Amino acid sequence: MGDAQDGVNSLGGGRVVDKSLSTLARRTVARAFAVVITIFARFLTAVRGIWVGNEPSRKRRIYFANHASHGDFILIWIVLPPRLRRKTRPVAGSDYWLKSPLRSFIGRDVFNAVLIDRNKETRTDDPVATMQEALDRGASLIIFPEGTRNTTGEPLLPFKAGLYHLAQGRPHIELVPVWIENLNRVMPKGEFIPVPLMCSVTFGPSLQLADGEDRETFLARASTALLALKPKRNGSA
Repeated sequence: MGDAQDGVNSLGGGRVVDKSLSTLARRTVARAFAVVITIFARFLTAVRGIWVGNEPSRKRRIYFANHASHGDFILIWIVLPPRLRRKTRPVAGSDYWLKSPLRSFIGRDVFNAVLIDRNKETRTDDPVATMQEALDRGASLIIFPEGTRNTTGEPLLPFKAGLYHLAQGRPHIELVPVWIENLNRVMPKGEFIPVPLMCSVTFGPSLQLADGEDRETFLARASTALLALKPKRNGSA
């Protein structure tokens, strides 16, 4: 009886060890993927991070950016100092990042993304509550307040209310506007072969929700702060 019990315990212990090894292997592969993606993205875009009236900080932050490509959060992530990358999580649509095992692995394991169901009819969790939970666990977030990729001729789409609700629910956390320039030209919608082109990621001064500030006023102010970071082209005002 004792031998049988020892065998059961051994089998159970083996499963635990196997699971631990599997988790370790997955993390190792994820780290390797992150290095490869970083090298490839830097080679393709020669991306540079620009800090205007701000600087990298270990404080929890919400980086909010313009959105023109599925690769947007990757550029923000790779220009952050390594010590900040480990605690910075992009917020992304589960409808895209769970479409295939590879995308799921990259989104969940490589970038530790906060995946949100953008379909109001099918989702069971409140997206704002999910993001707040990630913040409460010590993460910084990368979000795109336009809510979807901007494929129009306008520089920005109207902001969704999520940024306001995050600012209202966690008023002590800094909101940092981030302008991503040129990535939509590197990876045009519908194209599979990227075009090498220099990109930049500009971080602006932090802002927070003012006392008594309503949603429309705050979102307009946040949109203006983000648009102010857009590089001026020759001949533009």
